[in-house]
Amino acid sequence: MKDDESLKPSISDVSEELFQRLFRKHSSIMLLVDPDSGAIIDANGAAAAFYGYSEDMLRRMKIGEINVLTQQEIEAEMQHALLEQRNYFVFQHRLANGEVRIVEVHSSPIKTRDRILLFSIVFDVTERKRAEASLRLASLVYQNSSEAMMVMDTDDIIMSVNPAFTDITGYCPEEVIGLHAGKFRSSRTDAAAMHSLADAVSTSGCWQGEIWSRRKNGDEIVCRLTINAVYNEDGTLQSRVCQFCDITQERQSHELIWRKTNFDELTGLFNRSMFLNRLEHELKKAQRSGRNVALLFLDLDYFKEVNDTLGHGIGDKLLQAVARRLLHSVRDSDTVARVGSDEFAVIIGDIVEVHSVERVVHAILHAMAEPFHVNTEQINLSASAGITFFPADGASCDALLKNADQAMYVAKEQGRNCFRFFTASMQEAAQVRKRLIADLRTALAERQFHLHYQPIVDLKSGAILKAEALVRWKHPQRGIVSPAVFIRLTEETGMIAELGNWVFREATRQVAAWRNQHRPDFQVSINVSPVQFLNRGIDHDAWIEHLRQLQMPGSNVIVEITEGLLMDARPEITEQLLRFRDNGVKVALDDFGTGYSSLSYLKKFDIDYIKIDQSFVRNLAPGSEDLALCEAIIVMAHRLGLQVIAEGVETEMQRTLLANSGCDAAQGYLFSKPVSAEEFGVLLECSV
Repeated sequence: MKDDESLKPSISDVSEELFQRLFRKHSSIMLLVDPDSGAIIDANGAAAAFYGYSEDMLRRMKIGEINVLTQQEIEAEMQHALLEQRNYFVFQHRLANGEVRIVEVHSSPIKTRDRILLFSIVFDVTERKRAEASLRLASLVYQNSSEAMMVMDTDDIIMSVNPAFTDITGYCPEEVIGLHAGKFRSSRTDAAAMHSLADAVSTSGCWQGEIWSRRKNGDEIVCRLTINAVYNEDGTLQSRVCQFCDITQERQSHELIWRKTNFDELTGLFNRSMFLNRLEHELKKAQRSGRNVALLFLDLDYFKEVNDTLGHGIGDKLLQAVARRLLHSVRDSDTVARVGSDEFAVIIGDIVEVHSVERVVHAILHAMAEPFHVNTEQINLSASAGITFFPADGASCDALLKNADQAMYVAKEQGRNCFRFFTASMQEAAQVRKRLIADLRTALAERQFHLHYQPIVDLKSGAILKAEALVRWKHPQRGIVSPAVFIRLTEETGMIAELGNWVFREATRQVAAWRNQHRPDFQVSINVSPVQFLNRGIDHDAWIEHLRQLQMPGSNVIVEITEGLLMDARPEITEQLLRFRDNGVKVALDDFGTGYSSLSYLKKFDIDYIKIDQSFVRNLAPGSEDLALCEAIIVMAHRLGLQVIAEGVETEMQRTLLANSGCDAAQGYLFSKPVSAEEFGVLLECSV
């Protein structure tokens, strides 16, 4: 900035005394600087106070020792000032204590007697610049925030909104400025909640929480809202600032996660996790009130058969219908949960009289016994239930769960479609069962099992054609344990696979010896549990290889299966049955007539033998219905190319009636009870 020489003021034109007085005493920061050398020629007291140096020290310094900018930066700032047509410069000056302040320097050249100096008045604008920067930052935040912002006056009239407000609500600024903020409130937020919000803002100046709002298109959204009051210097209210974001999807996601975590997806009932939570809560409440809590375990009878015959789609709809009936059978305050595939639990709290629970259970069982209509199917169902009480039967969730399960198990064992209360004897039986399971593991390891064989006799010749292998367990302390007890336990615990493999190998080894000693076509009949088929408990390759090593064809082995297994149409079961057929192994259908067999299934799986259940044989008499049934089964089987074996033959009359009806073979105590391999060998020697 160079002025014409004639226009420059001269210090000699004014009174030296007046200049010195103004320069020394003025409260503004003043400096005289030599523009050529940058030396500070003079500084007043205000400058000394501001910079923290004495006036004498300042007079020995150069301006570059104060200005933190480089010469290049100083020239750039001066160039900006020229372009913007301002008569001041913005620099950063360092004080004696090291602090850097932002200053505006207003400089004018003055002519002294012998040279031209710069007369500079310095203004500390640090706070102003910071405030301006803060305002710029606030404006950037306001305009670019992803959260909606709205400024309201003291009457909640909208004065300003940011772009995010438009993005979230759909309203443009011109559509809302001047309107009352309550215009966007959803009907789902009641007046009481709004009154509470207003009280909080009025009292504390702020409020934070979630609130329902309404978009321009009418959609209702959940917003996370923060309101802050802005006050004047005198403490009076100036405005209110609202900041909010749409958390509708977040809320929906949380609700979905919560439902998946705590509710059964199929039925909508509480799941096992939430059920345990509610049970614990009910027990704590009962401890305070001194009342009782009943826990009911419910298991659907024969539900598996519904799945197997009608399909899982029908089964799922049936479970949904069961859930609805359960909910209608109890009070709103009771808890109903699905805790297993076809198992449900009910918590009945605040019980004054224990006997009142019986009415509830009767209502539930009656509801379950009413026919269900699913699609075009009518399904008849029943349920078995176990009941236990807090605090009489147990004080903890675990104890009650075990009790209810044991009581339900007893109801199943005693005929189904009924309920049983937990008793101490059930606990004792459960302990016995637990010990038996442990002993079974030892029995498998120590080979405590052995096989007995019952002869199957040709009714025409009287010769022993086959033997049914029957497993026996001689417990070291308990003696002989009934197969009806331990077979079920091995199935429940998965030990049936190991036991079944042992039975197959032991029976086939024994029959291989009898086959060589007596007749090549001698067969052994081996019972195979449905659990073995379902859980891949049969190693077909290993079994066939075992027969090959014994040099015994598959036709010497008969696998006995149940009718229920035959009805199970799952691919893995079909595949395994067909693998037996392909390797020459014969298949017998045990206990025929007690289940749901279809003639098409008999042919589909190439069944070789059907065994008439002993319940039909037991009451055989000339002209009896049982005889007519046996005759019908025999005729049907022969028409299909199947042979028939009658079970449970104990009298000569039964033998004669069956032989006259064309039955092929029979077994029972009339011929022999199951005996050891040594005793069976003697029977073979005596056989015709």
